[in-house]
Amino acid sequence: MRQIKLPHLPSDIEVQQKDLMTDLWYKWDKGKEIKVQQNKQETRIQMKNIVIFGAPGSGKGTQSDLMIQHYGLEHISTGDVLRSEIKKGTELGKLAASYIDGGNLIPDDLMISILAKVYDGYGRGHKGVIFDGYPRTITQAEALEKMLNERGDRVAAMIELDVPEDELMQRLIKRGKESGRADDNEETIKKRLVIYHQQTQPLIEWYKNEGLHHHINGHGTLERIFSDIRKVIDNL
Repeated sequence: MRQIKLPHLPSDIEVQQKDLMTDLWYKWDKGKEIKVQQNKQETRIQMKNIVIFGAPGSGKGTQSDLMIQHYGLEHISTGDVLRSEIKKGTELGKLAASYIDGGNLIPDDLMISILAKVYDGYGRGHKGVIFDGYPRTITQAEALEKMLNERGDRVAAMIELDVPEDELMQRLIKRGKESGRADDNEETIKKRLVIYHQQTQPLIEWYKNEGLHHHINGHGTLERIFSDIRKVIDNL
């Protein structure tokens, strides 16, 4: 009579051991996944991306420098970024130059692409970025929010430096005399402030609705203004 060799059937002990190993592997893998998620969440919390906002002459550049020194934040100024890309002769820079040379505004999708390139260049270990000069419109704010969300990041706060218009005029006229900037004359300054109020100020309400707006009295000493800014950032 021919013997039929049956496949090995695991014993109860072997089954229990296998179930135990599977359970341990699952818990380890799941724990690893949770740890990764926690690390991502910690990165988001620690990464303090700031939009600094205000009219021309409100002191955005000066306060940005103080924030960089104190917190070690990166800084993206749209004007500086565009000049850099154009000077380097990158494809994005050439495209931006074609619009500027033609006297046209740079499209929002091109601008956010340039900012995304700079932002990604800082890697994942940075403490946060100050966005200076962008966004200027609600459409741009939505584009910035989308770009950051795609990277698991967000804007932590929009800090508005509020300065009375007569003080802005005095600051910009003084700056024009000291620097020789032709565009810092009274007529041009008034036009720039009108554009600011018409096109850019609605962003204040947008960021208020997002729960990210922080008003700072930008009239006073640098020390007092920066102290108020620190209170905002330290509590994020």
